[in-house]
Amino acid sequence: MTKWQKSDWRNKPRIQMPEYLDMEKLNAVEARLSSYPPLVFAGESRRLREQLAAASRGEAFLLQGGDCAESFDEFSADGIRDTFKVMLQMAMVLTYGAKVPVIKVGRMAGQFAKPRSAPTEVKDGVELPSYRGDIINELDFTPESRFPDPEKMLRAYTQAAASLNLVRAFSTGGYADVHQVHAWTLGFTEGSGAEKYRDLADRISDTLDFMRAAGVNQDTAHTLQSVDFYTSHEALLLEYEEALTRVDSTSGNWIAGSGHMIWIGDRTRQPDGAHVEFCSGVQNPIGLKCGPTTTADDLKVLMNKLNPKNEEGRLTLIARFGAGSVGDHLPRLIKAVKEEGANVVWSCDAMHGNTIKSASGYKTRPFDSVLREVQEFFAIHNAESTIPGGVHFEMTGKDVTECTGGVRAVSDEDLASRYHTACDPRLNASQSLELAFLVAEELSARRTEIKVAANS
Repeated sequence: MTKWQKSDWRNKPRIQMPEYLDMEKLNAVEARLSSYPPLVFAGESRRLREQLAAASRGEAFLLQGGDCAESFDEFSADGIRDTFKVMLQMAMVLTYGAKVPVIKVGRMAGQFAKPRSAPTEVKDGVELPSYRGDIINELDFTPESRFPDPEKMLRAYTQAAASLNLVRAFSTGGYADVHQVHAWTLGFTEGSGAEKYRDLADRISDTLDFMRAAGVNQDTAHTLQSVDFYTSHEALLLEYEEALTRVDSTSGNWIAGSGHMIWIGDRTRQPDGAHVEFCSGVQNPIGLKCGPTTTADDLKVLMNKLNPKNEEGRLTLIARFGAGSVGDHLPRLIKAVKEEGANVVWSCDAMHGNTIKSASGYKTRPFDSVLREVQEFFAIHNAESTIPGGVHFEMTGKDVTECTGGVRAVSDEDLASRYHTACDPRLNASQSLELAFLVAEELSARRTEIKVAANS
C-alpha cells in the first residue's frame, strides 16, 4: 500500500475551492508558506486528542466556538480578547453543570475560508464569483475584489500567528484566572432579564469560596489561573493546508500545522473527495459535519476512512440538522456508529440548520431555535444511552445584533443596528453566555438521571 502523502488530495475531485488563474504566483505562495514555521505543534494536537478521548467517554465536554469567518479588516486584539473572554465564561458555567473538564476550542487563527451555496452571485444584472472568505477574495462586489488572489494566504498566516500569540498569552498570563472569569459572569446575571441564572452563578460562587477557604487556590494557583485553549477551522483551502503540513519528528506521522483541530464541512464530505483524502492522512483531531443528507452508509465509509484504527479522540461528529429535525436524522446516524462500534465524540452544531431570512431582509438565527436543537440533541442521546460530548457555536465577544432573541431580546428591527458579519449570523456575548447557562442545566439534569439510574 502506498504511503499517504500530503499532496494526494490533488488527485481527487475538488469542490468549494477557487480556481487560481496565475499558477506561477500560486506556486510561489505555496513555496513560501512551506518554508514558514507551523502555527501549532504536534504535541498540542496530541494533547487535544487525549482530551477529546475523555469527551467520548463522558469524562470531559467540548466547547467549540468563534467566528463564522475571520476578517482581515475586523482583526484586532480587542476582538480576540472579547471572544476568548466569553468562551472562558461559557466554559466555567458548563464545567459546573457537567462536573467534568470543558475542552475549549476556538474557531479562530485559521477560519478564513467559507463554502458557498453557489459559485457566483448576481446583483443588478452583474454576475461575479461568490465571496469565499478573506483568504481567497474580498467582500466588495467588484471584479477586482472577487478575483482569487493566492497572496491572501500569506496575510492569513500572519494574522493566524498573531492571533495564536495573543491567545497563548491570555491562556497562561493570568487573564484566565477562574475568580476573575466568574466575576465577569456575575456581572451578566445582574443584568435585566438574566436574574434567572443568578442561582447557578451563586452556587459557583459558593464553590469558589469553599476552595479559597480550603486553601485550594494557593495550592493550585497555576491550574486556576491558566487554561488549555486550542484552535480549529474548516480545512477548506487545501493549498494552504498542504503548505503548512509537516512530519511530526516524534511519531514520523503527518500533522496539519494550520490548527490543532480541523474539520470537514457538510458540503465537502464526499468519501472520495479531496477534503476527505487530505484529512485522512494528518494526525490532528478531525471534525466531520453531519447534515440531513448524510446517509448511514456514507457515514460508515467516512468513519473507516478518517479513523481506520478506531482511535478515541480522533473523530468528532458534528451534527447539524435544524430545530425540529434532529429526531429525523440523529437516531439513524447513532445506529450506524453503534453498528460499526466506532469511537466518536458527538457534538451539536445548533447554528447552521437554523438560518432564516428575517422580515427585515437580514439572514439571522433565532436564539430559541438554537436552544431547541441543543435540547433535542441531548434528549435523543439520553434516549439512545449515548454520550452528548460537546456543542459548536458561531459566536463573538462583540455586542452585535445578528441573531434574534435572548435575554436582551434582539428583534428583527434591531438587526440593522450592529449587523457586522461578512457571512453567517453569530451569537453575541450575552446570547452565548445565556446559552451556556441553559446547556449547563441540560448537563446537570443528565448527570442527575445517570445517578438515579445507577442507584435504582
